[in-house]
Formats: sequence, structure tokens, C-alpha cells
Amino acid sequence: MSDLFTVKNPHSILAALKARPRDVMEIVLPRDKSDDVWDQIIAVAGRARVKTGEAGGRDQRGGRGDSKPAAKLLGRESAHGALIKPKQPTSIEKMFEGIDQNTRGVWLALDTVQDPQNLGAIFRSASFFDIKGIVMTSERSAPVTATVYDISSGGVETVPFAPVINLQRAFEKAKEAGLWILGTSEHAKDPLREIKSDRPWLLVMGNEENGLRRLTLEACDVTCGIPPVGNGVTSLNVSVATGILLAHLT
Repeated sequence: MSDLFTVKNPHSILAALKARPRDVMEIVLPRDKSDDVWDQIIAVAGRARVKTGEAGGRDQRGGRGDSKPAAKLLGRESAHGALIKPKQPTSIEKMFEGIDQNTRGVWLALDTVQDPQNLGAIFRSASFFDIKGIVMTSERSAPVTATVYDISSGGVETVPFAPVINLQRAFEKAKEAGLWILGTSEHAKDPLREIKSDRPWLLVMGNEENGLRRLTLEACDVTCGIPPVGNGVTSLNVSVATGILLAHLT
């Protein structure tokens, strides 16, 4: 079971059940199901014949003790959550296929984003704004872990993602497909408000501390920034900045 994720956010569990029920191995329900989403989980799991059981209690299909192995994996017998196989990534080629001169939309590229909480929040925003896919560096970056699944609140299930070793090659593929590369930097001369959603964009977000790397910046067709309004804080968390940029571009 070492290849399974322990996912605790009920919205993430429900999204996985709807998208790929065969990859949900077992669900341990909380004793206090105050959130209505647990009722939906029970209904969908029942239709998909996914085993469910109450934490420390009886299996929903009548067997006692069936949920104990899962509860042990979840950390303690009173814990709740689900054991889920990781979602498989896609390829760059598949992510960028079918784009033509009439295509509109936004794709994301993440240049060494390292905090799993940020990555999860970005997936959540990407799903909310119907982003077409996320390209992410595979080295010196946060992997898609159970924490990312939980923070994304189901976003991982609805947004394709493609880890790549060489971001520059991914940019070449994107440009060949017809995308324009939009980099982000607090030092950019152009403010976000001047960027139009009149073409397919690949929006590139950088590392939490250092932003975009030099070669990444040089590969961008356009760069923009979010100018501060106040006189105090002059920069934003990468996941917050991503949400603002996506709201503008979509």
C-alpha cells in the first residue's frame, strides 16, 4: 500500500471518486459527518462499489473490522480519510494538442514552486478558473503529494499536469502549438492590467523566494507584474498572485 496516498479532505475524496473510482481503494468515514459532502461520498462510493467504513467502527456493508487496515494507515483508529492511487500525469504533447489560431484559454507553468501548500492552492485556483493544464518542473519542486491533494480541494482531479525536466523544451512545444509565454515578475515594466486575454497564454509562475529563473524570463514573450496599491507589503505569495493573474486572464 506504499503507493497509495492518504487523502483527508472530503472534497478531494469526492472528486477522486467521481473522476476515477477504481483508484479509490477504501474510505474511512468520520464518526461525526457534519459536512454534507460525506453523504455524497457514501452515495457515490456505494454506486462505485468502493469499500467504506466508519473510523473505529463497522463497515458500511455489514462487515466489522474491515476498515482497520486503512485506519492503521491513516495514523490512528479514530482517523478518517481515503486511500487513493496517485493520479497519473499527462505528457506535454497531449497537453498542447488541438490548439489553433481560434483557441482561447490559459495554461500554467510552474518554475520550481517548492511549497506543497502553495502547489495545492494553485491547483485549486486552476480548477476554479478552468485552466487547461499545468506544466511543472520535476526538479527542485514540490511533487504532487497527499498534502497537495488535500489543499487543492479536488483541483488535482480536474486539471491535467505534466512534470518536465527541461522547462525550456516545454516552452518550445508550447510556442509550436501556438501559445504565448507570459512571465511574471515584480520587476516587470508592464502591469497586469495591460495584458489582454485575446490569445492562448502559458502563464509562468516562479519560485517562492527567487521568482523566475533567468533562462525562464528570457524565454517569455511578455512579462508583467501586479503593482502594489498600498505602501506596506510589496509582494504576494505565489498562490495568491496566481489566483489574481488567472482571474484577469480568464
